[in-house]
Amino acid sequence: MDGFSYYNIFETKGMEYLIIILFLALLIPFSVIINRKVKIKRQLQKAMGILTSKILRIPQGVFYSGNHTWAYLAKSGVANIGLDDLLLHITGEVRLTFLKKPGEPIMKGELMTEIDHDGKMLKIFSPLSGEVVSANPALTDNPVILNEDPYGSGWIYKIKPTDWIAETSSYYLADAANDWSQMELLRFKDFLASTLPKYTDEASMVAFQDGGELRDHLLPELPDGVWHDFQKEFLNP
Repeated sequence: MDGFSYYNIFETKGMEYLIIILFLALLIPFSVIINRKVKIKRQLQKAMGILTSKILRIPQGVFYSGNHTWAYLAKSGVANIGLDDLLLHITGEVRLTFLKKPGEPIMKGELMTEIDHDGKMLKIFSPLSGEVVSANPALTDNPVILNEDPYGSGWIYKIKPTDWIAETSSYYLADAANDWSQMELLRFKDFLASTLPKYTDEASMVAFQDGGELRDHLLPELPDGVWHDFQKEFLNP
């Protein structure tokens, strides 16, 4: 027929196109399955009470201090500060006592609050120097907010910083914060390995799930002495 040309798809690049299409058709559902398995694994870890780096919330743009507090500077020039997610996964739900009032000055490294679980207490030190603008009143009536939304509605103080650049220069940000959190989780495991035998003969049973996974919200189950050692050896600046 005039004006009509016939191409054998198997003699042209059509075969290559078919192979690519077939590959993509197989790859896409495979990728969906893999991602779904990863998501399910994370949900199971959380439900089973397993503490791994994969369940930690580490938002970008937040500065993380070595004493497991964080600071975020708003456009207004006022910084929110609070407790990081790793510390809250270790302590579980805690109540908080404010030790600074609005209008008072505060220095970096100064005691700003205490958290406790059934009388077992930890001291928390400020990551910044400045003036306290406000304390979060919601944490008094509903302390669970601290665990549910630590970087949002779970902030502890708003501070007008006096030396933001210098005081946050050694803090962890973005990818560095991710790496640091993973190292801190390993350091916590080492802390438990060296500390628990002093207080219990069943150290591994208390601290770890089957397979050696670290238990979530572990500290409330441990003796007062472990809290004291945790403060001195792990948490203090």
